[in-house]
Amino acid sequence: MRIYDAGKVFTGLALFIILLTAPIWLRGGKSAFPPEIKVDTPAIQKLEEKRCLEPTAYMKANHMELLDSWRNEVVREGNRIYVASDGKKYEMSLSHTCMNCHSNKDQFCDRCHNYEGVTPTCWSCHVAPQEKS
Repeated sequence: MRIYDAGKVFTGLALFIILLTAPIWLRGGKSAFPPEIKVDTPAIQKLEEKRCLEPTAYMKANHMELLDSWRNEVVREGNRIYVASDGKKYEMSLSHTCMNCHSNKDQFCDRCHNYEGVTPTCWSCHVAPQEKS
């Protein structure tokens, strides 16, 4: 079996493979660095105990599930009080509870969501907060 223009075909395949793998070669096989998250808002600085309503590791992994469950509890059940794992009670409110402390949406929420390539649906119902310094 004879391949016509074999040089062109193999050159094209080589260029295709190089272009396809270029992102790996250019980054040296390393993934992008995670974003630096700013948690030094004025509201957080005023807190005696600087902690979220649940442990940080839990919030990083499960905040969307928590917010979804809050939405369902508030809208469908009329329950507005969340009892955290430590027994403390919080209002189930994205705007008044979460965004009260994390008022820097662009430096807190958006950095992680952009890094992960996800678009949360929070702002389809809620008004995006005005940034506070």
